[in-house]
Amino acid sequence: MLEQYDLHNLMVIDIETVPQYSTFDQVPEHFQKLWDLKTQFQRKEATPEEFYDRAGIWSEFGKIICISVGIFINGKNTGLRVKSFASHNEKELLEQFAALLAGQPASLILCAHNGKEFDFPYICRRMLINGLKIPAQLEISGKKPWEVNHLDTMELWKFGDYKSYTSLSLLAAIFNIPTPKDDIDGSMVGHVYWVENQLERITTYCQKDVVATAQLLRRYRGEELITDECITMVG
Repeated sequence: MLEQYDLHNLMVIDIETVPQYSTFDQVPEHFQKLWDLKTQFQRKEATPEEFYDRAGIWSEFGKIICISVGIFINGKNTGLRVKSFASHNEKELLEQFAALLAGQPASLILCAHNGKEFDFPYICRRMLINGLKIPAQLEISGKKPWEVNHLDTMELWKFGDYKSYTSLSLLAAIFNIPTPKDDIDGSMVGHVYWVENQLERITTYCQKDVVATAQLLRRYRGEELITDECITMVG
């Protein structure tokens, strides 16, 4: 499976997002009303204020605080090089990520877990909101489906069926991909950012997901996992 892809022309990415404001009270009044309308069917009996800790899921009400990327490198054994862009200033972060992609071929393949549903469109929307041009590798407008170089490890696992979300953690477990026991999970990122002010901790969590996704790609291809000594964290 996936033998047709050159892993050295592929970049694995993962993003971490949080609500744009630390509390619902700080959200501008007109956006509070829009949040109420946007989430009225998801909230069930929760109030808009009680539901606001999930605002990071929606690109209109959230922001990106970290993008981690991983590239496969040659050597005696295949390696993985991981770099992160993390900042309280979202535009600055996105500009740095766009600059990285600008130095890569337009044919570069981007891969993420649930990337087609979440990571790729979220990045594009936030770039537009911040007045930035969408990089060629993320641009899908006007392209035929086979011209879009995006891989999604969750979509690949579906094999065409329509079952619900399959987490990266579950796939890592069934493919025996070792993952460190994290002290946080995705649901805690907003609290760790806004209350504990620990962006570095979130960055480490994001990097681990990039490594797990890269290892999952190797398993899909029937290849050995990348050893710890061949994984390099940059910066």
